[in-house]
Amino acid sequence: MEREKLVKELLFHIRLGEDSSIEFKAVEYDGQRVRSPNGDKMAHEIAAFANGQGGRILLGVEDKSRDVIGIEDDKVSLTEEWVVNISQQKITPPVRVDTRLLQLPDKAGDQKTVICVEIPRSIAVHQSVGRYYQRVGSTKQEMKPEVLARLFQQRSQSRLIRFDETLVPGTSTEDIDPSLKQRFLRPGTPEQIQFHKLHLTAKDEYDEGLSVSGTLLLTPNPTQWLQNAYIQCVLYAGTERDAQDQLDAQDYTGPVDQQINGAFEFVRRNMRVEAVKSIGRRDIPQYDLGAVFEAVVNAVAHRDYSMTGRRIRLHMFSDRLELYSPGALSNNLTIDGLMDNTVTRNEALVNLLSRYYNAREEAGRQALIERRGEGVPKIVNRSRELSGREPEYRLIDDNELLLTIYAASKER
Repeated sequence: MEREKLVKELLFHIRLGEDSSIEFKAVEYDGQRVRSPNGDKMAHEIAAFANGQGGRILLGVEDKSRDVIGIEDDKVSLTEEWVVNISQQKITPPVRVDTRLLQLPDKAGDQKTVICVEIPRSIAVHQSVGRYYQRVGSTKQEMKPEVLARLFQQRSQSRLIRFDETLVPGTSTEDIDPSLKQRFLRPGTPEQIQFHKLHLTAKDEYDEGLSVSGTLLLTPNPTQWLQNAYIQCVLYAGTERDAQDQLDAQDYTGPVDQQINGAFEFVRRNMRVEAVKSIGRRDIPQYDLGAVFEAVVNAVAHRDYSMTGRRIRLHMFSDRLELYSPGALSNNLTIDGLMDNTVTRNEALVNLLSRYYNAREEAGRQALIERRGEGVPKIVNRSRELSGREPEYRLIDDNELLLTIYAASKER
């Protein structure tokens, strides 16, 4: 039924022509390479839709005549890969696109394969090949400085509004899992008022729905809208990142509190516990679980959710644990200042996790997050005491924070 509805909508647009929500593109080839449309211009079209209200690009339809040309079966896969690569490689930050393969009739009534590229309205502002475009009517236009500044402000890249409080396009309160919302509700006040006060919902000049924080906490799968809001966990047998040495792997994609617990259990399940029997029995775990819990909580709570294409990565090796969190340190915080200072990037998210969620027993406290600035010192001190080596924080390309915790061993 959904496919039939989409086909009907596309045929309607083909009959009437392009508008602010749809663009037609015929595709031409040189062997196994797309010759037309030009890749840079295609990037501008995608970014323009993402910077506006979203839209569709229909590949296989001539824009002026509105004839359904179609795409040959042996070219469908490479065309789909071509447009996805453009969305990821020629646009900053990358744009998430969804592709649908459909059959539409040409003028003779013969069914032709077309690709419908769905581009949602983005929560970021996108630059394509060094320029900023927006969709105006049936054309794309390069944004004037004042228009661009206003768009940055609206989408919170200027941080006038915290990013985790902004609206996630395409969400609504209907996406809330009833089992996830009960902890936030208090009798006597309507749900919508409570959610709004807690910044779980948001609205802009066009729509209203869930905020970034609301999407992360109230939906069973936040990656449906925030594609990289998950934790990737991998266990390697040796000391190098080698797919041949991979012993265990799991992606944790649920609400962020469940992601934290999932990643923690991944470490608990896979770390070694050695025994020393010289004087009684003494177990030596590779990692202090309280420090591990603190590290995972920090990564989830303080990562930059505005960055696309990056997820939290927790990789275990025979001699160390590496935890990658997207985003540079916020508000001019430095690596050297991590032990003495605390700066919150996602104020709404941190506030909710500290008020409404309980920590595991290993954390040694009741609230999932404590706000006294003791997290990093706990990670460093407990890990150093166990392994004899200082954990290391390091910035990777100013876009990712890497924490390395070294494994303890009875050989120490």
